[in-house]
Amino acid sequence: MQPHHILILGGTFEASQLAKSLHDQSRGQARRFTLSLAGRTQTPVQPVPFRSGGFGGVAGLLSYLAQENITRVVDATHPFAAQMSRHAVIACATAQIPLIQLSRPAWQRQEQDLWTEVDTIEQAVAALPQAPRRVFLTHGRLDLAAFTKAPQHFYLIRTIDRPDGLDTLTRSAVAHSLILARGPFGQAEEAALLQNERIELLITKNSGGSATYAKILAARAARIPVILLRRPPAQDCPQASDVTGVMRWLHGDRP
Repeated sequence: MQPHHILILGGTFEASQLAKSLHDQSRGQARRFTLSLAGRTQTPVQPVPFRSGGFGGVAGLLSYLAQENITRVVDATHPFAAQMSRHAVIACATAQIPLIQLSRPAWQRQEQDLWTEVDTIEQAVAALPQAPRRVFLTHGRLDLAAFTKAPQHFYLIRTIDRPDGLDTLTRSAVAHSLILARGPFGQAEEAALLQNERIELLITKNSGGSATYAKILAARAARIPVILLRRPPAQDCPQASDVTGVMRWLHGDRP
């Protein structure tokens, strides 16, 4: 019997946790693993060796699974990486390789939250008020160009690396400022940022988990409205909400 070769589709804190757990438990065991990152972050921080870059669609992923003799796949991508998750489901079904999706629980609205929930960036832009506001964007590197349709606002953008679409805002004379920073951030830190930058509205994704929840807590405490992007639907495959559930699955138990 060939040893297990586990492919972790990563890019999240949980993926790194899983890779470290497998690394710590791999001594003397007949299995190995590969952590795969999309390559969007220019300077990824990972506790183990990793590969970086896309696969080239379903066909490329199928080719990789065969070449590397992958026997298990864990989809621990970001909850909004819907295309990669779809490709994983199709490729694993075709290759008859077991797949599990690791997805942290979504944030739940609390009584004090001032949320407007939307499904797309375009809907988020449409939900902005007509009167000028100072808007904090933490929804990732993509889709900034959509905000040229609401040029009356000032946008404070926070990403790990320089985001796509920033030049479009500049060319369109949309007022904005960029912060390059890597979380997690504490609630006091987020509260100070909101106050110092005079933020009046937050736009972010419902990423779930604790690593980026501090901005939600800070906005709640300051009574700042939040436009929150809903998650895409979960994939039709076994699900786990944490690393422990994935480890149970890898050992043959239900997540």
